[in-house]
Amino acid sequence: MKLHEYRSKQLFSKFGIPIPRGRVAMTAHEAKTIARELGCPVVIKAQVLVGGRGKAGGIRLVHTPEEAEEAATQVLGMQINGLPVRKVLVDEAAEISSEIYLGVTNDRAIRSPVMMASAEGGVDIEEVARTHPDKIVRTYIDPLLGFQDHQARYLAVAIELARDHWREFINIACGLYRAYKSSDATLAEINPLVITGDNRLLALDGKMVLDDNALFRHSDLAEMRDIDEEEAIEREARRFGLSYVKLDGSIGCMVNGAGLAMATMDVVKLFGGEPANFLDIGGGAGADKVSAALQLILRDPNVKVVMFNIFGGITRCDEVARGILATLEEVDTDLPMVARLVGTNEEEGRRLLAEADLVTATSLADAAEKAVALAGKGASK
Repeated sequence: MKLHEYRSKQLFSKFGIPIPRGRVAMTAHEAKTIARELGCPVVIKAQVLVGGRGKAGGIRLVHTPEEAEEAATQVLGMQINGLPVRKVLVDEAAEISSEIYLGVTNDRAIRSPVMMASAEGGVDIEEVARTHPDKIVRTYIDPLLGFQDHQARYLAVAIELARDHWREFINIACGLYRAYKSSDATLAEINPLVITGDNRLLALDGKMVLDDNALFRHSDLAEMRDIDEEEAIEREARRFGLSYVKLDGSIGCMVNGAGLAMATMDVVKLFGGEPANFLDIGGGAGADKVSAALQLILRDPNVKVVMFNIFGGITRCDEVARGILATLEEVDTDLPMVARLVGTNEEEGRRLLAEADLVTATSLADAAEKAVALAGKGASK
């Protein structure tokens, strides 16, 4: 779950990270009022959960409350990468002397958190990593010991930060790690962390991504989810307890188990097809959950064929079959469907589907090959 910039910086502030004074405005008039209260100049910043706001004109420096109102009017009417801007952050402007990148994330290869810093702040850190990897300094964090002061000092030296900023930088780096850990985040970054004209360190921008699977521990953070900027179909899936991610292909996939779902998508691509989604109905799914999952798949206009790959351990194959058939009685569709059911009550499940004229398969490869062939026929019509 991504947090808006203003939410991220509010969390940072709780852990001692200095941020600019600012407030969120939903209207241009509110932006004008906030600008007057803060004192100009201020920065009007679009709050959308995508990058590239500056290049799209979503960040404006203004020098009067009237300019703030005008800029907010323009920004609130924008769409950035397809997402509408519904709120803006009005922040006091800062005189910038230099910019630093500072972030912490999970390194899955090393299997530990890693803190990264770069003197090339304020730009796309992924581009810096690609073109100048030597300009990004890393230090790995022992999850049991946590982030240590000496590691922050190492980063400060490595990015050639002036010594008089070390103490403040150490406090900010340690605070960032505490924000990351306490929130069960997968990413917490400040870009840029600036040295201001009066020689202070200030987090001008912030970004946090939280682990959805840990939100049950953070009801306060879960309430910060911006449902307006999510796919409607993904919101619906979450309501039914389904793990769903929309993709761009034409083969809708319903699978029980995340690993099996990934393997299913790989085999579909192996046979020349493109999956339309990742969808894990989970273990023990009954007919009602299967029905909800199938209806989600059928709502995607790009889907040309639906493929079921069910391993019946906890989930019974006949329950899955009944869920599919119940949905087909309610939804008018002529899409071809391929089902591979293996495990508990598989014979009964296959019999039910075969009687309803669904295509059945005995293996994952067989199912994928048939689905890809049917998708090809659907595309050629």
